[in-house]
Amino acid sequence: MSSFSRLLAAGVFAAGVLHSSYSLAATPCGHSSAHEAFAVQALKSELMVTALSCNAQERYNSFVAKFRSNLLNEEQKLNTYFRSTYGRSAQREHDDYITQLANVQSEKGLSAGTIFCQQRMAMFDEVNALDTTEDLSNYTEAKDITQPASFETCAAPASNSSRPSRPARRTRSTRRA
Repeated sequence: MSSFSRLLAAGVFAAGVLHSSYSLAATPCGHSSAHEAFAVQALKSELMVTALSCNAQERYNSFVAKFRSNLLNEEQKLNTYFRSTYGRSAQREHDDYITQLANVQSEKGLSAGTIFCQQRMAMFDEVNALDTTEDLSNYTEAKDITQPASFETCAAPASNSSRPSRPARRTRSTRRA
């Protein structure tokens, strides 16, 4: 690995540690596995939109191959979140989230116009410099990636109702650094 790649990875790691420390303090319930799964899914989607928009499918495929086991693990966490939150409508809600995620990220790309690829292609270099799943987790925490809604990812208190309650979806706008 070149010294630039190591420096980049160290910077990403440090930013992730600082950001995740701040996030833990800022959220009332701390860090949850569902929160991490949503962040990783958002990164994966952003890289896919970038790959399709900028003709970088090989770079996306390399990312998926490198982090395949982590991506599958995070996908399982999302499945668990949606099943426990939405019950029988879990698959529909999960599919809806994935569609909304891709749409909001595609719209952001369209609004950026021709500069979109110049702005986003560097993400492939950044994720390529990562070595471990912990690096990837820290990277996703450090990046401000657009989400279509906010999901409550804290453990819900025990309830007498057997019907899962639907979390409030709050649209939020995010800004890239």
